Amino acid sequence: MKNKGKIYTRTGDKGLTSLRGGIRVLKTDERVEAYGMVDEFDSTIGVAIAQIKEQRTINNKQKVVNELIEIQHDLLLIGSTLANPENPQLPELKKRVEAFEKYIDEMTEELPELHNFILPGGGLAGAELHLARTICRRAERRVVGLAQNQEIDDNIRIYLNRLSDLLFTMARFVNHLEKQTETIWRKD
Repeated sequence: MKNKGKIYTRTGDKGLTSLRGGIRVLKTDERVEAYGMVDEFDSTIGVAIAQIKEQRTINNKQKVVNELIEIQHDLLLIGSTLANPENPQLPELKKRVEAFEKYIDEMTEELPELHNFILPGGGLAGAELHLARTICRRAERRVVGLAQNQEIDDNIRIYLNRLSDLLFTMARFVNHLEKQTETIWRKD
């Protein structure tokens, strides 16, 4: 069998990694933390997609799956951009944010009105989307932290902020499609 290329390079064995352009930094560098968190978030979206595909009781799930796949493409672009100290701009994210808002509004029309905080959960697919939402928020915090010390395109921060709203609504929507009950938070 031919070796088609090794996945390992051994260049990171001493705790360093390369940013785009070849700059070597510690793996704990705030830029590496930011794009690493986006990568972790992207993987969580993959788990949510797999879980949604497994649910046989969800009708109309393909639109949710398709949107999540588009988000994964966006996140790879964002991660690559965060790995580039030259700070490329991503103006196309503005249109994605607008699309998120439209989709949030569409799903909200089909959901029961929300008057209280709810506990994250529901069915497995809804719970995975809630988990993805919290990891999205963590990625957003890493990007905000990075932006305090280095120039970062504001569109990335705005995108992640709105994406967490979308994931919250998607979690509720998927739970609604599955006929899963939302648990209201009791403040005793």
